[in-house]
Amino acid sequence: MSTAANSARPRVSVIILNWNGRDHLAACLPSLLRQTYPNFEVVVVDNGSTDGSVAFVEQQFPQARLIGNEHNLGFAAANNQAIRATQGEFVALLNNDTVADPHWIEALVAAAADPTVGMVATQMRLAHQPDRIDSAGIAIDRAGIAWGVDGGAPVAAASPTAVAETFGASGGAALYRRAMLDDIGLFDEAFFAYLEDVDLAWRAQWAGWRARYAPGAVVTHHHSATGNRIPHFKSRLLGRNKLWLLAKNYPFPALLWYLPIIALYEAMSLAVAWRERRLRSALAGRWEALRRLPMMMARRRRLVKRISARQMMARLHRVEPPWRVLRRYGHTPPAGPAAGHQAAAHTNVTEGVKKGLI
Repeated sequence: MSTAANSARPRVSVIILNWNGRDHLAACLPSLLRQTYPNFEVVVVDNGSTDGSVAFVEQQFPQARLIGNEHNLGFAAANNQAIRATQGEFVALLNNDTVADPHWIEALVAAAADPTVGMVATQMRLAHQPDRIDSAGIAIDRAGIAWGVDGGAPVAAASPTAVAETFGASGGAALYRRAMLDDIGLFDEAFFAYLEDVDLAWRAQWAGWRARYAPGAVVTHHHSATGNRIPHFKSRLLGRNKLWLLAKNYPFPALLWYLPIIALYEAMSLAVAWRERRLRSALAGRWEALRRLPMMMARRRRLVKRISARQMMARLHRVEPPWRVLRRYGHTPPAGPAAGHQAAAHTNVTEGVKKGLI
């Protein structure tokens, strides 16, 4: 995957996080072997799989470097572990349930040519509907709701069609500049799973780093959801992490002005949780967030800030009514009981924020 002759090109460390995803790896890893970009390495972090994933990687893909954990560390900690264990100028994260186009890395690196670009978002397409977009970067509105840009839109009609600015990149398929990570820090491990990529994107925006979307960097994404209801594990983490995300990153004093709207959407999310019989887990997550709020406020004080609160508010989308918010997630399949455990292994905005009212 790399030779001395290719050392002039920036080194990319591709990290794949896996938890009992042997079948997914059988499609994901070969797609990386077909990459046109010459200078990259592949690191598979296994979070305590019991399905033979480790032996499969060792036997079938000896080119990949394997990091094995005895138990599931979650998305944030396990990816941080791999980032610290690599030295590439760029770090590319890729979900194990994706298949990368041969030009994926090439297009990402090209979009990051400007040294002020800290991250690049991929065009993620739905595997079951490859003519439709799953995510084209991260957006967030002034109600604190994050979503995957252009989710469900036909690829042919999606905009922009050229490299463009965006708020952030979904951790399911993204390129990060190591210099940016050194500047603002890695994923917040307190989040464990869900919304940690939104938190990283928000911190990068505060620090003045740019994010770009590269439509030529394409992956197809298989969602792991199998049931009709969001499981309690996922519900608790989403409820907790949403409050932490806002407490840590939302501009002040604008937070005071938008707090009633944020509270209204929180009330609606709890009503949905009650209807789906997961109110207890939704409340448990929010209660945990409040109990540990001083920890997040301390981290807020340590944020690297190079833009003003007014500039940050300008980067957040205007609040939309609930029926329009729900349209952002209509293309994603519902999550089921198995998805809660899978989420601890790999998660991103397209899986973690499928319903903006969670």
